[in-house]
Formats: sequence, C-alpha cells, structure tokens
Amino acid sequence: MTPTRELGASGLAIPPLVLGGNVFGWTVDKAQSFRILDRFAEAGGVMIDTADVYSAWVSGHQGGESEAIIGEWLRQSGKRDKVLLATKVGMLPGEGGEKLAPARIAAAAEASLRRLGVETIDLYYAHQDDESVPQEDVLAAFGTLIDAGKVRVLGASNFHAVRLKAALDLATREGLPHYRVLQPEYNLVSRHKFEGELQNLCVTHNLGVLPYYGLASGFLTGKYRSEADLGKSVRGGRMGELLAGKGGAVLAAMDTIAAETGASHAQIALAWLAAQDGVTAPIASATSIEQLDELLGAWDVALTDAQLDRLVEAGA
Repeated sequence: MTPTRELGASGLAIPPLVLGGNVFGWTVDKAQSFRILDRFAEAGGVMIDTADVYSAWVSGHQGGESEAIIGEWLRQSGKRDKVLLATKVGMLPGEGGEKLAPARIAAAAEASLRRLGVETIDLYYAHQDDESVPQEDVLAAFGTLIDAGKVRVLGASNFHAVRLKAALDLATREGLPHYRVLQPEYNLVSRHKFEGELQNLCVTHNLGVLPYYGLASGFLTGKYRSEADLGKSVRGGRMGELLAGKGGAVLAAMDTIAAETGASHAQIALAWLAAQDGVTAPIASATSIEQLDELLGAWDVALTDAQLDRLVEAGA
C-alpha cells in the first residue's frame, strides 16, 4: 500500500512524491506523457504538478501545453477521481493583465480549468509573489475562486519568508483564504532559499512543503562528474558551477550511501528531501517509464539519521 502524508493543514493527503508535469509537451511528447501518467497513477501516485506557463519558453508554444496534455489524459483515462491536480498562475501574462492582478487570476483560472477539463483545481498556486498588487486583493481574488468551487486549496511558490508571513497574518486578520502549501526551490546543493526563516515559518504554520528542483536539474542523479560530462544534456551548462562548489562533496557522500543502501542517487536525493522538517513530498519529473520507476522507488528508501547528517555536512 502506498504511504501517504498529510499536506500540512490543507486537508489533502499524498504519497511522498509529486509528479512534475513541466516536461509534458516539452521534452516528452503526448504519447509518452500518457504512458508516464498511467504508470504514476497505477503505482499509487496522487498529485500531478503543472502550471499555465508550461511550456511557453519553447519556440512556437504559448503556455498551457502541459495542462492540455494532462487534461486529454484525464478524459481518455477516466482517472480524475484518482489524482489531485496542482497548477499555477502568475508567470504567464494574458487576459486580465499579468502576474497576480485579480482580473488575471480570474481569467487564468478559467483557462486552466478549460485546458484540464475539470471543474475544480485541487491546489492552485501563486507562482511568484507580486508586490505591485496589495496582498488582500490577491487573496480576495483567490477567495472568489474557492467560494465558486473552482479551487480547493491555495499554495504559494517562490515567496520569501517576510512576504509569506505577511500574507498568512493578513488572512487570519481579515478572514481571507490562507496559503496552505509552499513550493520552494530546495535540494541537497541548493538549501539557502528554504532553510532557516522560511522553513521555520512553514513548520510553525503547518504549511505543507513540496519542493521543486529536487534533483537539481539532474545533477543529483550523479551523471555529471567532470567537465567532460557537461554535454550530456541541454541542462549540462548549469552543472559546472555545482561541480566547482559543494556538489562534488555531496556526490561523494551520496556514493557512500548508495553503496550502503543499494538506492540510486536520485532516490537518495528525494528521500533526503522527504525527511526534512516541514517537507511533505518533493516534486520530480520523468521522461521515461524507467526513470519514473526509479523515482517511485524513493518511497521505500529510509535513510538513517547518520546518513542524513552526512549529506547535510557534505553540502555545508
């Protein structure tokens, strides 16, 4: 039976892995996306993460490609009641303006619902903070969607601690909807954006944390070990800086733990994340069934306190 965890105070419960949908319609075509989604659901996976902006950065794309593929899969598979859908607003300009303008939130939500082919978004994120709009106006716009049954739970992504706390305090004071989930960048070689004030805030307020870049764009799979490895993928150019920093020491610690546990580097990276205070589940994407099965295997990896400590020390 697939283990589940409470997602903070959201009322939702999920296994300790969220499937990232950023690759659907980008590096993974529709047919392969369907196979990956089928396998995830069959294995007991629950939450699928996407955003309206996926994959607007690709030439000829406008955004919404990932949502559209997920929506078509839902219609063909009939598995809407088996999964939870998370999507985001705030990075794709369009009808109603841009970022978190209230009119933009309303229009973007309707567009996401249409592409996904559903009546309700289970988890709807502010994809980034927007200091140009009063937070009470942002939360009120989200509240209208909740009242209409179009959104169940609110999340925040890429928020700093001061702004997130202000939003939480405002929601309590004014009776507005609370952010119940945070999606930050967080992994073994990028810890500064979450650890400390932001992590403490999430633990104190019982926000579920679903980190992205859990594998550091593939670095923590162990396939980038030298300058010669940087050409292995389109992301390779980002890896030189990690190798020059603490990345090599982290990989060395992971090598030892892999030998001790039999787990892969990707599984170790995700299991470490799942063991951190406040974290409910990391987000990871897959481009093949084999890769997805490896990621799902992280559910069964239990690192000892000593192993967790060694990983922390290696990246310190």
